[in-house]
Amino acid sequence: MFPDLFSIGPFTLHTYGLFVASGFLAGLIVAIRIGKAEGMPAQQTMDIGFLMIVAAIVGSRGLYVLMNVSYYLERPLDAFKIWQGGLVFSGGIVCVVLSVIAYTRKHHLSFWKVADMWAPAMAVGQAIGRIGCFMAGCCYGRPTDSRWGVVFTDPHSLAPLNIPLHPTQLYASAGGFIIFFILLRLYPRRIFDGQVFLWLLVLHSTARLFVERFRGDDRGVLPGSDMSITQLVTLLILIAAVVALFIFRRRARNKQTMN
Repeated sequence: MFPDLFSIGPFTLHTYGLFVASGFLAGLIVAIRIGKAEGMPAQQTMDIGFLMIVAAIVGSRGLYVLMNVSYYLERPLDAFKIWQGGLVFSGGIVCVVLSVIAYTRKHHLSFWKVADMWAPAMAVGQAIGRIGCFMAGCCYGRPTDSRWGVVFTDPHSLAPLNIPLHPTQLYASAGGFIIFFILLRLYPRRIFDGQVFLWLLVLHSTARLFVERFRGDDRGVLPGSDMSITQLVTLLILIAAVVALFIFRRRARNKQTMN
């Protein structure tokens, strides 16, 4: 597609970075609006947002590097070139959760309320960021004969050139937007804290496992299986989220019964 928008001297505006930044900005706007309705100051929402973006980059890039460790052992400086693509949402969300837990404990906030507030924001941010993946050619799909196969021709693209590929980046982006609208409708109807965030994990993990079937980039496989590290992490997140939903829902119903 268009990995680079334009260059001025040594400066190059990478499409991937532009969309990732746009996704973060859109998510921040959504979180601020929800936060105001919940009585959280905009400045505190922005503080949490800054923490989350740093944690998301570190976690998602770290898992990507781990999945391609042989490449980065030979080219260690390339691990910092995030503008070339290579962020794994599952790794990012684990790092974000741990960071937000630490922040909410320090500031005496409810982690689950903050997580619910940010869940729709995370979904729309990821959806927009995946368009950047499409532009850069990272996270590309397997070869396909389908009518919607996409052919990358730009020599700077990270995808194989001149062959039709599944547009897995757009599959993921479409899934992110659908999840975003589902969570927006769920938010005012939630019956316990954490419900919206847990549904984010369930829906995203389900969508991710579907998209993974069409991925063509090498992400390594676990010894003795055809499962990638991403699939394993995603599956574990999905199972944990489903179990937590059942536990939290039962607790909420027990409280309603007691009242």
